[in-house]
Amino acid sequence: MAYRRWTFFTAVFIALFFAIYPLYVIRPFRHQGARELAAALVIARWAPWVTLLCAAAAVFHLSRLWRQSSRLAQTGLLFAAVLAILSALFARVNIYERMFHPNLSPHFVAGAQAGIDDADMVMSVRINGEARAYPIREMGYHHIVNDIAGGTPIVATY
Repeated sequence: MAYRRWTFFTAVFIALFFAIYPLYVIRPFRHQGARELAAALVIARWAPWVTLLCAAAAVFHLSRLWRQSSRLAQTGLLFAAVLAILSALFARVNIYERMFHPNLSPHFVAGAQAGIDDADMVMSVRINGEARAYPIREMGYHHIVNDIAGGTPIVATY
């Protein structure tokens, strides 16, 4: 029984680690070290399969441990198994990509009215005498702006 319990909780821990570590490291607007980013990208690549195997192992061991456990222990085991299953689901979704949406119809105002601080950075373009500026702070959330500058369709990306 101790072996099954150890295997069960190890599978749950690995599933949680493979789901959470890439989300923690690959956060927008956070500095990432080269090694931690490389590790997070490898873990994110394997996370869908590893978490699925760990969730299956957790459910298998849960079924073996269930009858031998007290009511309180069953509650804990069930909670841990649900965490492993949720890890398998979340490992397939990059929540940060879901947060960002292209800005398909940007609105422009004069620079004095834009509310941009002197320290704010912008991406700018000038085509046929018409200028546009896209604040980095705004681009960080949209990543893509479809626009027309000087009669020419453009895409600004960040």
